Amino acid sequence: MSLGKDRSKEDSGFIRKLLDSTLSSSSRIRRSVLSKKLSNRPVATHLRAPQNNNNMNTDPRTHFDPATMAGLSEASHRADDPRFDIFEWYPHYQNCQRYFLDHAQRSVPVQALSSFLNIHLPFQRQSNPVFNSSANCSSIPHQSTTPSFHQPHAPPAVSLIPYIRRLVATGMDFPGVLHGFFGDDWVAGIGHLHEQERRNYLFAAKSGGWASVKQDYDMPPLETIPFLRPLQGAVDAEIEAAEKRWSEWLAMEDWMVGPRAPDILNDSSMHSRTRSVS
Repeated sequence: MSLGKDRSKEDSGFIRKLLDSTLSSSSRIRRSVLSKKLSNRPVATHLRAPQNNNNMNTDPRTHFDPATMAGLSEASHRADDPRFDIFEWYPHYQNCQRYFLDHAQRSVPVQALSSFLNIHLPFQRQSNPVFNSSANCSSIPHQSTTPSFHQPHAPPAVSLIPYIRRLVATGMDFPGVLHGFFGDDWVAGIGHLHEQERRNYLFAAKSGGWASVKQDYDMPPLETIPFLRPLQGAVDAEIEAAEKRWSEWLAMEDWMVGPRAPDILNDSSMHSRTRSVS
């Protein structure tokens, strides 16, 4: 327990330092140093086994018939990472949701950074505030028409994507900040989403000018993004992966897909499928 408290203090201190350095024109934080430290640590140290207090099987795969699962099993693996599985990922994402709702949004450093980045936390949303992961989903308007297939102790449907997007676009997506927002399971729970949002930010910058990008990342009417920063701590492998995906999109715009896809993209796709099968 003391280790968890120490880690929370560490993250709070990191966010405080980050705010101080951001507000000071004479100092800058280099994300690459933190990224190297993160990459040198075993992923297992960030992971926490999903908790299930019901002794019930909450694996989403058990709710589908075998015929449906045959297609979903293939769809659950990303083409660029055959080891990724949606059903293994989902409990980790729920852990991140619970941490964000029950701990992060109550901490002063997270509240301060969110205010600085002009994004409301779930408990601050006037139309439907969410104070913790035990909120009664049945009290949310229009829920009566929704099929009752949610898990007994699943957290409310609060998306973490807007917060990841805001951190990425403002250059605040440091490992310490991500841990402070989403907890020990952030690597397994929102790591893939964070990677994709960084790629989306590169795509947005390439697609339009500053005004267009800002408009995309604004959350009108009140939660407009206060500033934009270039992608922080980018490495060659990340840029090359984005270039490949951008080439695929350009081919899609010209309907160069399937049998009409450029040879280089077909070769890459076949290589990815071969790795997946093996």
